Amino acid sequence: MALVLTCGTSFGRVSPAAAALPPGNAVTDPAALLRNALPIEQQDLQKLQHRLEDSSDDLRAKRWSALTGNARKAQAQLSSRRSALLTAFQPEQREQATTLLANLESELQAVSEAAERQDREAFLTTRRRALSTIGAAEALLVGPFPFEIPEQFADLPRLLGRATVKLTTTKGDLTAVVDGYNAPLTGGAFVDLVQRGFYDDLPFIRAEDFYVLQTGDPKGSASGYVDASGQERKVPLEIMVPGQSKPYYNQTFEDLGLFKATPVLPFATKGTLGWAHSDTALDDGSSQFFLFLFEAELTPAGLNLIDGRYAAFGYVVEGFDVLQELTADDGIVKATVVDGAGNLRPHA
Repeated sequence: MALVLTCGTSFGRVSPAAAALPPGNAVTDPAALLRNALPIEQQDLQKLQHRLEDSSDDLRAKRWSALTGNARKAQAQLSSRRSALLTAFQPEQREQATTLLANLESELQAVSEAAERQDREAFLTTRRRALSTIGAAEALLVGPFPFEIPEQFADLPRLLGRATVKLTTTKGDLTAVVDGYNAPLTGGAFVDLVQRGFYDDLPFIRAEDFYVLQTGDPKGSASGYVDASGQERKVPLEIMVPGQSKPYYNQTFEDLGLFKATPVLPFATKGTLGWAHSDTALDDGSSQFFLFLFEAELTPAGLNLIDGRYAAFGYVVEGFDVLQELTADDGIVKATVVDGAGNLRPHA
């Protein structure tokens, strides 16, 4: 099925194009996207993670024997690789890792029992807990910040890790995780402005059903954040591609010839945070951001018109019922950093 999608000019005009639905099952769960985006290589944990995540097809088809077998294989995999898993952690982490793996063992047993009972809700709940525990263990394995940010951006704030932000809107609260591992300058600019209270009491300046909600245009004549020098702070386009050691800056996928690439942080789920820039430049984003309103048929994961043209820098993880209700008549009442503020640096 071919789909044609156009967008307006508030975060840059995207020329009309045709997009077919992608083959296979693109990852659209924000928690899974964040787990996959961690800069780690730990095959045992990641195999467990993907084994559980990939059970969704069997669940939709009610293939309970396959689900039970998959859960038992996950249990056996954890049991046989426990010692090897523990050696992957630093000595000071092993007590916490031991606790996490013990919790995971119990959670995988619960997943198996739910599959045997053919209890869909229990299966979803216990699988979610097991995946959360795997994600916590994977997060422990992240070492020093994985790359050097180019010197030309030394004056810009950067987020050297992750932060959690609460957006209190006129309809209720959204919670989002901002990923500085893959978008340190974009995430840093956003978290810096949240801490400054910049987004408090700002309206949504654009709202399109099934597409975007945009905000961050300050009161007055400026279209972005003006710093103490009186200049508008500008943030480069920043996109990390799997297999690369650091992000590409101020280059779209078209510029790079990456026509089939998927970024590490794709626009693949409702509530993806995207950084706005103008139609005429890639490096003039300043403060405006948008919430991507993913709709599988209109903006399919892996083949939408935003990946590779705009920077994603995080995902809404709670408050999807609120997100569903927001319109152009709404706005942000207050934005607050609730975790990870210590990962922000004001400059290099």
